[in-house]
Amino acid sequence: MSLFYRSTRNDNVKVTASQAILKGLAADGGLFVPESIPTLDKSLEELSKMSYADVAYEVMKLMLDDFTEEELRSCINKAYDAKFDTPEIAPIVKADGAYFLELFHGSTIAFKDMALSILPHLLITSAKKNNVKNDIVILTATSGDTGKAALAGFADVKGTKIIVFYPKNGVSPIQEKQMVTQKGDNTYVIGINGNFDDAQTGVKNIFGNKELEKVMNEAGYQFSSANSINIGRLVPQIVYYVYAYSRLLAKGEIKAGEKINAVVPTGNFGNILAAFYAKNMGLPINKLICASNENKVLYDFFSTGTYDRNREFILTTSPSMDILISSNLERLIYRIAGNNAEKNAELMKSLKDTGKYEVTEEMKEQLSDFYGNYATEAEDAATIKKIYENDNYIIDTHTSVAATVYDKYRKETGDETKTVIASTASPYKFTRSVMNSIDTKYDTMSDFELVDELCKLSNVKVPQAIEDIRTAPVLHDTVCEVNEMCDNVKKILGI
Repeated sequence: MSLFYRSTRNDNVKVTASQAILKGLAADGGLFVPESIPTLDKSLEELSKMSYADVAYEVMKLMLDDFTEEELRSCINKAYDAKFDTPEIAPIVKADGAYFLELFHGSTIAFKDMALSILPHLLITSAKKNNVKNDIVILTATSGDTGKAALAGFADVKGTKIIVFYPKNGVSPIQEKQMVTQKGDNTYVIGINGNFDDAQTGVKNIFGNKELEKVMNEAGYQFSSANSINIGRLVPQIVYYVYAYSRLLAKGEIKAGEKINAVVPTGNFGNILAAFYAKNMGLPINKLICASNENKVLYDFFSTGTYDRNREFILTTSPSMDILISSNLERLIYRIAGNNAEKNAELMKSLKDTGKYEVTEEMKEQLSDFYGNYATEAEDAATIKKIYENDNYIIDTHTSVAATVYDKYRKETGDETKTVIASTASPYKFTRSVMNSIDTKYDTMSDFELVDELCKLSNVKVPQAIEDIRTAPVLHDTVCEVNEMCDNVKKILGI
């Protein structure tokens, strides 16, 4: 039986997995969701004996079932190769009473690599399967990590261009340097005078511009997305939760069928949604613990059932989570509304018009798998310092949000279920914030002096991604206003 994808806002839209990947976003502004979530057809014991690539195939074949085995294995093998600095791809480190799933061993040292290493290959394969002749223009907004990971994935990929918008003053110095030094004749990076939500909304508006779509088609272009709104980004993220479980089982840390908790630091909700999908595929997950920073719109939602973005936007030391519009939450809302596109569209319209919506009591009851909490800036810094001093293990500011929230969860519930924390970025990506958390004396040092100091403290080799940008020239220096985003896209495409 083929698995089709529907729009969260229109029951009449029905496409294959490859078509959903190509489109990125449905024409009505909805997100593509599977009609049903398939069940894992390999036992947990079988999965525990597999490599990352083989686990990836077993998960993805079920969700992307219009790809042949040859097509899918080719995409997987091209993605999970020597770009990662460990053959495990996503190793697990035990520290602070939990298992840290290190998702930052790819070429840009952030968890986005896990999906964005494979998305270009899925996209190109999808284009061939659907006889697309146009060049694909990847249009994406980033709060810091997606941008670089997508740029690295799509750089010099034939038949594509990639345009990334980021908040000019809303990413870390290392994140910005990684993006603006990106090589590739098909790569474009633009800073905006605004925040991530402005960038994301701007990108969605460009996607929805029918006039522009027509002009682009005439010029031989069509849009797709590398954001987690693209199902081709979300599906590979399911894999690493299944793999984490398989590793714990293989190492004898858990028994087959034993439930685990998953803690995920998140702003746009995509990363924890992938864990939710893994649970629905049959992975024994107990609680999905959603960790927010001071932009705690998700915590408030899980606490009250009201999603309200009408609040001050706070710049934090975990900038990839500085988000007030959690785009992927829409996929969960659609599900708890009983896969009712009309009800979901109504709530999303309310969000657009008033900045908030409220789910019904019946919908709220379906969120019992989730626990939400948040970490303040001071708590975040204290956790980094504590784990370094107690375990000689250094985590980044986003992972620290997760570790802080997990500590709160344990104290609040007494639940001692074995727990995996999604470690979403290398501390090298946020050296200043990390080192300041350990000791404020480091604040006088330059960014790259801090890199070398972190290397001494952590005994972890400086990643190649950081070495590459020490002396790299700035290749992208365009900055624009939010209302100029579309004009910049037209200029790049010459239309």
